[in-house]
Amino acid sequence: MRFGQRCTAGLTTLLLPLAALVGLASPAQAATSATATYAKTQDWGTGFEGKWTVKNTGTTSISSWTVEWDFPSGTSVTSAWDADVTSSGAHWTAKNKSWNGTLAPGAAVSFGFNGAGSGAPANCKLNGSSCDGGSVPGDNAPSAPGTPTASGITDTSAKLSWSAATDDKGIKNYDVLRGGTKVATVTATSYTDTGLTPGTDYSYTVQARDTADQTGPASGAVAVRTTGGTTTPPTGNKVKLGYFTEWGVYGRNYHVKNLVTSGSASKITHINYAFGNVKDGKCVVDDTYAAYDKAYTADQSVSGVADTWDQPLRGNFNQLRQLKAKYPNIKVLYSFGGWTYSGGFAQAAANPAAFAASCKAVVEDPRWADVFDGIDIDWEYPNACGLTCDTSGAASFKNLLAGLRSTFGANYLVTAAITADGSSGGKLDAADYGGASAYADWYNVMTYDYFGAFDADGPTAPHSPLTSYAGIPAAGFNSADAIAKLKAKGVPAAKLLLGIGFYGRGWTGVTQSAPGGAATGAAPGTYEAGIEDYKILKTSCPATGTIAGTAYAYCGNNWWSYDTPATIAGKMTWAKNQSLGGAFFWEFSGDTSNGELVNAISGGLA
Repeated sequence: MRFGQRCTAGLTTLLLPLAALVGLASPAQAATSATATYAKTQDWGTGFEGKWTVKNTGTTSISSWTVEWDFPSGTSVTSAWDADVTSSGAHWTAKNKSWNGTLAPGAAVSFGFNGAGSGAPANCKLNGSSCDGGSVPGDNAPSAPGTPTASGITDTSAKLSWSAATDDKGIKNYDVLRGGTKVATVTATSYTDTGLTPGTDYSYTVQARDTADQTGPASGAVAVRTTGGTTTPPTGNKVKLGYFTEWGVYGRNYHVKNLVTSGSASKITHINYAFGNVKDGKCVVDDTYAAYDKAYTADQSVSGVADTWDQPLRGNFNQLRQLKAKYPNIKVLYSFGGWTYSGGFAQAAANPAAFAASCKAVVEDPRWADVFDGIDIDWEYPNACGLTCDTSGAASFKNLLAGLRSTFGANYLVTAAITADGSSGGKLDAADYGGASAYADWYNVMTYDYFGAFDADGPTAPHSPLTSYAGIPAAGFNSADAIAKLKAKGVPAAKLLLGIGFYGRGWTGVTQSAPGGAATGAAPGTYEAGIEDYKILKTSCPATGTIAGTAYAYCGNNWWSYDTPATIAGKMTWAKNQSLGGAFFWEFSGDTSNGELVNAISGGLA
């Protein structure tokens, strides 16, 4: 993509990495002694604040603790901190967090809770023994079960089987998790999940629980696709793909639910989630907070259900999971690179197999293995210059896609966003796009950003011309020439998607309304000078003319070019006449709240 800088949430610096938290927890070891004491720290009549303090009074370390007590009828815990508190009737159980279970000899830890009622705790037990200093037995957490295997897959069910976990005290049962959410608890090492949707992707893991109700680590994930259903869009056979930006959840306040409220979700077939980073020749998640940790309230969530603090997956990935459940035809691809992160592709191309393996590990992470249906590579640009210059050679792009296809196989989508420079000796001639297309399902041809205020003094020109025109500043800088060149290189028309920008590019200091005028610099923009969303421009600077199949606008001394529903309709007709595979756009948040540009693409390709 031409623009799209990463925005980092300040909150992420306050969060410990998940791996670090997991590393702090360890099974209980040798027997020792400990106490658990209770104090009521506040009382406001109808409720109170309570605090338990666990102290290791022995000579060996304690690596986990569980405090149990009974409350009289009418008294209950309403919220808690620094412990996981659950209840069964009047019996309450508090277990340590992953970071505060270990107590050295003489050390103590406290956890608190808010309560309703006025009763006091009774029948206290600490790790199954007396709270006043009894012996604390050791108990290791169970191991991870074997990765499940799937069999007997039908339209609506799948049978899962796994090898047993081990535990020093014995295994009580297993939790079966679908997409990170528990769907069953069983004592056997198999389970048949029913009530599934035909033609839908699912991901399963299993977690063991021992006789002390300690849970161990989850197994590896198995991906399951039910039979039946359809993999084609409900209307027509053209791809209608939009980019969803990871950082849009911050300043732009654009979330996955906006795809639902705008009506766009019902009109698209694919989403590219942008962007994963490329570091040290490997795919990595960029903003982990936005991707899988940001909590959504019920009104912000696609499902209408609020995220909880302890659920396995939150953030954009969980919202995309919910979107796919609501709109089963939508496929989601994880896009890596972009304008900012393309500098890492040269190292990746030096070892395509290792790069592909790292990408598959990210896409198939057990926490979100059911979310993604493929991978998109946005390398700007192979063997040419973007934000940085690449000199890896003309074959590097083909080799990279070949490695991805070999690793991901036929069941995943493998796509790429590519340059639309149709000039002689330009970027399309710098790499083997024809040969690489054999390994791609399609190319997102970035037929926009041809002209803009990066040439500060002009001349003014449309940033996404469909065709050439008299006075165009550079030959070959238009959609028709780019598509023609790609076809000449052997890329099938059905593997080419026409790109649409949901934004405009503009200049200031312009004195003429027609294209070709001089300028003094970039027009003011909400997020970046020279760039503005369509949803703003349609009213702040309405279109005053069209040229080369796209619109332009002159207002005051500012000159903008952008696509409108009318010009998009014309471009979609052109794309169909060219037998292209469909269209894509950058990006959702530039559209109006009722998705009028998405509607124009969908209607134009019907």
